[in-house]
Amino acid sequence: MPVLCVRTERDGLLSAIAPIGLAAAVETALVVDLDPEGPDYRGETSLARLVADGPTRRDLHPSRGGVAVLRNGGIAYEEAEQVLDALSEGWPHLVLRLPTGGLSVRYAPIVPIVPLLPGALAVAQKSPAVFQQAGFRLRPPAPGPVLPRPSRRTVGGLLRG
Repeated sequence: MPVLCVRTERDGLLSAIAPIGLAAAVETALVVDLDPEGPDYRGETSLARLVADGPTRRDLHPSRGGVAVLRNGGIAYEEAEQVLDALSEGWPHLVLRLPTGGLSVRYAPIVPIVPLLPGALAVAQKSPAVFQQAGFRLRPPAPGPVLPRPSRRTVGGLLRG
């Protein structure tokens, strides 16, 4: 049950779609939003509901391949640790979307996701990160993989659910 914790500073759109894009790199993964004020991802349930009602077997194991997304629903990470433990045991890959700044979790190191922007818009990044192309041909300022710029169709599909 590999777990990847991701955080994106200063870019709300990238923060919403990058965890889904990273999860799509494997055959089956669950993205869990740990930000109580995060995006309102579509779906039947939320992390808050799983904590309140208890997860079912259907929640704890994938029923098919692909990427599933579990929105937060307004709950703090600390209140959801038992459910996260259970999810990490049942899903082959877990991507935890962290809020901007402040939260540290015990599951895995935090991987920053940084947009590659020119000039004054550039994010100062000296430590390794995952870099997201944004339409400019730029070299990353630090070590790490560079993700290709997603198409408009891909971004639209991710945002629509």
